[in-house]
Amino acid sequence: MAAVCSGNICRSPIAEKVLQRAFTEAGLDDAVLVESFGTGSWHVGQGANSKAVKALRRAGYPTEHTARQLTADQLDELDLVVVADRGHLRQVQAMAADPSRVRLLRSFDPDGIDRADQEVPDPYYGTDADFDEVLAMTLAAAPGVVEAVRAELGR
Repeated sequence: MAAVCSGNICRSPIAEKVLQRAFTEAGLDDAVLVESFGTGSWHVGQGANSKAVKALRRAGYPTEHTARQLTADQLDELDLVVVADRGHLRQVQAMAADPSRVRLLRSFDPDGIDRADQEVPDPYYGTDADFDEVLAMTLAAAPGVVEAVRAELGR
């Protein structure tokens, strides 16, 4: 599975680390690999944004990361893609052979299901607190992602 945002340096690297740990803690790391990508190529080859690194570090997550851009071939190999916002949803679903495999990350958050705004805001120009909020939104959605994948795997 993969997490996708714009440049693969803020939201999706945070989601990748949070979701991979959630799958490990659920005993599913043998069946699920979490990757992350950007829809754009602006930051390919770079590490995560320094504020994303700080947010991950404060929460005890690993921080190693190299930004990549999502390709149609990579997308075809993924069973589930969680995206940060509706722009990504439209863009990635348009690339996907099976658009139903692409969902907003916050659609897995039980407190966010009925909310009109299920997007994870872009913290790129924001403060450390904005990156912490992205981390909190991802943590809130992680159990729902794990349970959806567990059900799909029949475990």
